[in-house]
Amino acid sequence: MSPDTTKLGDGLNEAVEALLVDLPIKAASFIVTIYGDVIEPRGGVVWIGNLIETCKSVGITETLVRTAVSRLVTAGQLMGEREGRRSFYRLTETAQAEFSQAGSLFYGPEPQVRWQFVLINGPAPEEIMQGLERDGFARLNPRLAVGTHPAPPLPGRVVVFDAQLATENGALREFAEEAWNLPRFAEAYHDFVRRFGSFSHSVADCAALSSFDCLIARLLLVHRYRLIMLREPHLPKSALPDGWPGDEARRLFADLYLRLSQKAEGYVGCRFVNDVGKLQETTSASQARLSRLEFR
Repeated sequence: MSPDTTKLGDGLNEAVEALLVDLPIKAASFIVTIYGDVIEPRGGVVWIGNLIETCKSVGITETLVRTAVSRLVTAGQLMGEREGRRSFYRLTETAQAEFSQAGSLFYGPEPQVRWQFVLINGPAPEEIMQGLERDGFARLNPRLAVGTHPAPPLPGRVVVFDAQLATENGALREFAEEAWNLPRFAEAYHDFVRRFGSFSHSVADCAALSSFDCLIARLLLVHRYRLIMLREPHLPKSALPDGWPGDEARRLFADLYLRLSQKAEGYVGCRFVNDVGKLQETTSASQARLSRLEFR
């Protein structure tokens, strides 16, 4: 099979292959997931051959992998290195910090609510506002937005205010319903629970899955969860509708991640390499993630 005729689900268990149905995956975004889940807690460096092999089973060709990696280098997230005939890619210092912060959302305790107001007092407010909305902030007027987690790095004349919630009542829930598109996030969580809940029931104790199956299933789990978690506003429970599906999704994520990890990490330790040798099967950072998930 040539690099550009990669088959979706090639070589995967049927239950894992079913996770890919109607689940569009972009190369650069999936590579970011691989780095965040597997590479960042093991030093941040990996051989591109490991990326190619991993992406192949989700339908991403070698050509797309190389193109996406090149774009991530241009974007300042990766740095290329050569060791003999092999190419390795390292997370930049900035990307390593960003990945570590994002990882705390997935593997850490439920995030603490930290209200922030962002005032844009300079040019191009619309461009900045659109970026804030993608990060889960709500637009209050053309130059003012509010959110519940730290604002991303912003250019120029921007003022950020920390705020504390003084009262919690029905008015907060009404405000949240008006300011954020909560049904969109609720549907995304419902889809996550349907897809991965069905997978969870079908694989039971994961005995029928190979170590590679477990790695791919865990990456798909993290990938889909990441795309929701990094965009949803993380409001306090008093601001959310009753029966908010994010709670069920969070429990399912933790349960499946723990069940898949023993075999998945065995595969990483056996097959993944960096510029000095094999990646460690477990590190203090990867073990800390599992420990935090166990106590959710």
